[in-house]
Amino acid sequence: MTEFEMKLKAAGTAVARGKLSRRDFIQLALASGVTLAAAQTMFAKAARAEPKKGGLFKFGSGHGSTTDTLDPATWANGFNFQFGKSVMGAPLAQIDQKGGLVPHVAESFEPADGAKKWIIKLRKGITFHNGKSLTADDVVATINYHIGPDSKSPVKDFMNSITSIKADGPETVVVELNSPNADFPYLTTDYHLPIYPSADGKIEWEKGIGAGPYILKSYEPGVKLTAERNPNYFKDTWFDAIEMLTIADVAARTNAYLSGEVHFIDRADLKTIDMLKNAPDTEIYNQSGPTPYTAPMLCDTAPFNDVNVRLAIKHAINRQDLVDKILFGYGKPGNDNLIGQSMKYATNPEPIHSYDPDKAKSYLKKAGLENLKVDLSAPPSAAFPGALDAAQLMQSHAQAAGIEINVVREPDDGYWSNVWLKKPWSMCYWGSRPTIDMMFTTSLAADAAWNDTRWKNPRFNELLVQARGETDEAKRQAMYAEMQQLLHDDGGQLVLMFYNFVGALNTAIGHGEFNSDQDSDGGYMVERWWMA
Repeated sequence: MTEFEMKLKAAGTAVARGKLSRRDFIQLALASGVTLAAAQTMFAKAARAEPKKGGLFKFGSGHGSTTDTLDPATWANGFNFQFGKSVMGAPLAQIDQKGGLVPHVAESFEPADGAKKWIIKLRKGITFHNGKSLTADDVVATINYHIGPDSKSPVKDFMNSITSIKADGPETVVVELNSPNADFPYLTTDYHLPIYPSADGKIEWEKGIGAGPYILKSYEPGVKLTAERNPNYFKDTWFDAIEMLTIADVAARTNAYLSGEVHFIDRADLKTIDMLKNAPDTEIYNQSGPTPYTAPMLCDTAPFNDVNVRLAIKHAINRQDLVDKILFGYGKPGNDNLIGQSMKYATNPEPIHSYDPDKAKSYLKKAGLENLKVDLSAPPSAAFPGALDAAQLMQSHAQAAGIEINVVREPDDGYWSNVWLKKPWSMCYWGSRPTIDMMFTTSLAADAAWNDTRWKNPRFNELLVQARGETDEAKRQAMYAEMQQLLHDDGGQLVLMFYNFVGALNTAIGHGEFNSDQDSDGGYMVERWWMA
């Protein structure tokens, strides 16, 4: 390294720490022979390299509904997903950038009795926003809220193996399961599970008081949330305050970004992505992950209760055309397996469900049909950006197979409450889960609240329990492979495509490596990012 290179490196470190001005850095760089444009770029990168406290971060979200609440058992979209991950909430554990488990409110997880018992040690000194100390009683009350007999929480589906949860002193929680679960600590990362203050065994969620990095100041569902940095948070966090805006219309969301109203938008309009690429001071947020757009069919409702009808539809849709025209290449075709290829134990079942109108017709004949007419419920953007356009493309694809799809335009607002899980065929998206067991248990277990196909395959559900407690890796792999094949061949999940998380981020915001399991840096953006 030359003397000038050493000086530039040292100068970059000083910039990152706020100890060297733009003018002085650029003068030094020019003196070392760097061009003005290169010097400016070097300064911008250096300025973003080290976290620093301060500033108001504004996020324009494509999610959120007027029917949303602060009740964690009801959270079902990407706006309130943020609440439990890192806005007001602090869960027992988090997921890191490599998909690994990181203890958070918990200090450690220790298995016992062949992973049928878990001892959770809590960090000392954590307080809630109201000043109350977080204890084991609060953890017990929080989990009991989601798994109680009257609970409607999706957490109940993947934590139904808990037979006992109790506090053993103020800093230890003991969980007993009815069967071994090697993945149990991962369950605690779910966004519905931030720890809440409790009284007499009941959690107090109504005011949005948690132990997370931000203290709630105001919340108008479907419109806006504001929060300020929690000065007593047990980890470093950077923004002084945050604003989260629901801007469901993608054109309005894009304009909000381009006008400087917000620093970051998710769900970018891929039709006009070049406009964002060419915008000043903009970084395109583009993360591929194991996250699918789907069109679930209710397997207990005619005509979808016939597997041959389901297979006909699976072959009547041109998924590559959807990737090209809806995702503009920012994704890849699905194959009726909810598990993304980057997840542990993922397989790609054969035969690939490709567009084949003749094969679709042959399945219709097996169902005793010459043709078929069905409704498909689709909102403009609530299910995913371009969902209505995708439904109309599917309508055109299916005509060649003798399938007439009547696209029913549904309103974005209230879609998850009024359409999804209720209409026989609808559009949907799934966020990833950190383990294949969580994904399957949440979305496909026979009695899961979010089983949006009502598919109840006995063999699948038998394997689901067996695989959860299997410690032999080869046997576990074989079980999950068989389950994915069953889903592909028999299930009601029409997995259209796996999408990238695409948004626009102003270069005024600094960040490290992103999570790719979920959008918005895994839901941790307001905790991890900073004002450069």
